[in-house]
Order: sequence, then structure tokens, then C-alpha cells
Amino acid sequence: MQPKSKKRLLEFATAPYRQTGYINHRWACGKLGHDRIFAAMLDQKVFPDNATVLDLGCGRGLLAAWMLGAERLAEGGGWDGDAPPKNLRFRGVELMEREAVCGNRALQPLYGQRVQLQGGDMRDADLTGIDAVTIFDALHYIPYAEQDALLDRIRAALGSGGLFVTRIGNADGGWRFTVSRWVDACMFFIQGHRQSRTFCRPLAAWIARLEALGFTVRATPMSAGTPFANVMLVARLP
Repeated sequence: MQPKSKKRLLEFATAPYRQTGYINHRWACGKLGHDRIFAAMLDQKVFPDNATVLDLGCGRGLLAAWMLGAERLAEGGGWDGDAPPKNLRFRGVELMEREAVCGNRALQPLYGQRVQLQGGDMRDADLTGIDAVTIFDALHYIPYAEQDALLDRIRAALGSGGLFVTRIGNADGGWRFTVSRWVDACMFFIQGHRQSRTFCRPLAAWIARLEALGFTVRATPMSAGTPFANVMLVARLP
């Protein structure tokens, strides 16, 4: 993504959160401005046109704000890179219901029912009628057996060409992984969550698990310029 496009998109994607309060707006600015995974989703052309995306652990709907904001910006002529995907629809499930409410308040006036976020546990999410599933920085909060059960459900729900995208902390990441866990625990506490234990795996184990389900997996480090051990996994079905 070209720097000018990223700057315009950051302003465009975060503006809807102003109406939900200062803290929500600043959170959106911080995450979308500094978290590399959002730019990577566009740079790598992860989503196809017309996809229905289920974002598990969606928070305030920042992924939807970013992707739909890129589409609107391109339609208005304010884009100088490769065209972003068109006609995406986002459903989201977030354990902290107030964050889902915030996202709906911010985004539905602009995008209507193309954004539908709700409170709930991702393990119980409705997986019908979807083309893609995203889980960023959330899988490691549930026990290993429940991770596997959720991945099995996702695989069963996705048809030919289905897409699963996640970001994980590589448990083989040495000191970077230690830093990642410490920062993760701090952010978890700040957001009002109570659980502290995490269930992490080495990168090779994550890839092997997804490949065993029939996915072709591409791993992209997300740690450049940071002290973290984060990796984005883009898993596609044939």
C-alpha cells in the first residue's frame, strides 16, 4: 500500500469511531495506524470480492472498518494502489459485548447490514453462510482441545476456496515470544478480561494442524520493527 493511501485510509477508517467516544476513537487510531496486519490484509490481497467474512474476536470491528473504508476510498478516487476487494460483508463475534456495540454504532450508519457485530463466545459462533473466517490474537485464549474443535468446525463450514486467516504468537520465538506474552497479558487486563492463562503453540505446530485439515498455508512474520513473535497465517482450501 502506498503511504498516501495508507494515511488517507487511516483517517477514513477511524473517523466513524469519533461518535462513539474519545477512547474508542484513539484505540482505533492506534491499532489501525500501528498494527501491521491491517496493511498486510490489503497488500497481500487476502480477501476476494463479494466474500462474507466472519471475524471471531472482532473487538470494535476494526477489520471491517479498514477493509470497507478502503473500498469506499477507492470508489471516491482517493486510492493510488491496487484496487481493494469489493462488496465484502462482515459478521463479528466478540466476547466483550460493549465492544461489538461500539463497532455497530460506528459502522452501521455508513455500511448498514454489511457489518453485523454481536457479543458472544467464538466457540459457539454461527458458522453458516460464510466464505472466510478471521481470528486475530484470540485462539490462544482457549484450551488446546477447544482450539482444535473450533478449527474443525471452521473447516467443515468453509467450502471450496474457503479462507481462514489468523495471527498467532510463535511459541518457538524465544525472547520475542516472552515479550509478546507479557504485552498480551497487559492488553488483556486493560480491556477488562479476567483470564490470564494462554495456550500457545510453535509455528510449525499451527501450520501442521491446518494442513492436516486440508488447508494450504502461507506464513508471514508480523514482527518486523517490533519485539514480538507474531505470525499471520493465511490458509486456503482448494
